[in-house]
Amino acid sequence: MFSLVNKTAVITGGGSGIGKAIAVTFAAQGAAVHVLELTTEAAADTKSTITAAGGKVSVHACNVANKDEVNKVFASIGAIDILVNNAGVAHIGKADTTPEADFDRVMSINVKGVYHCIAAAIPGFRANGSGVIINMASIAAWVGLADRFVYSTAKGAVMAMTLSVAKDYMHENIRCNSISPARVHTPFVDGFIAKNYPGKEAEMFEKLSASQPIGRMAQPEEVAALALYLASDEASFITGCDYPIDGGFIKLNN
Repeated sequence: MFSLVNKTAVITGGGSGIGKAIAVTFAAQGAAVHVLELTTEAAADTKSTITAAGGKVSVHACNVANKDEVNKVFASIGAIDILVNNAGVAHIGKADTTPEADFDRVMSINVKGVYHCIAAAIPGFRANGSGVIINMASIAAWVGLADRFVYSTAKGAVMAMTLSVAKDYMHENIRCNSISPARVHTPFVDGFIAKNYPGKEAEMFEKLSASQPIGRMAQPEEVAALALYLASDEASFITGCDYPIDGGFIKLNN
């Protein structure tokens, strides 16, 4: 079950964290993986991990916020079977404390980047007669997160985009779903805590972990396992859905 043999997958932001875990998991299941990162150096660890395990991986330098760059990379890859839109950035701020430049940056990467990749992937899906799109949303799209105004806004847009794409391309055998993680323990989280709460790293890590009713953050591999299912033929009846993977955050946090 869940074989991706003879499948070609593109994973944006696949150099670390959730993206790396998805890339490694997909390659282990037989997919030929193409990782998009801002620089090839940013994906060096992912490439070496997959290569050492005997998997197939290529790395492409690409800024997903730049439509021309995205189109060129997808043209060089050719027809694909799976697209995982994972690349994204976070931001701290409320509506009146978020500078316009920061708002534009988050939206250009987290929303326009998803649009650029989906639009670029559609011709390849058509060439193959099918396709799977997995967008990384967030619990922020469900509940909003305090002091995360533009991030919550962007992830809400990704969830709505997922529904729209699923409906528009259903009859072309192209499925589109999204995943909404709560906090996941990644190098990004460690760096975020170190930058914003210097000297209080351990305290903040425990606080953020405890915000999930299950009492801990998710591991990237747990999100990757869900992505694998949604990408596989076993999920062929699923489209237009969002899947929270949140340790009970949405329903049980009261």
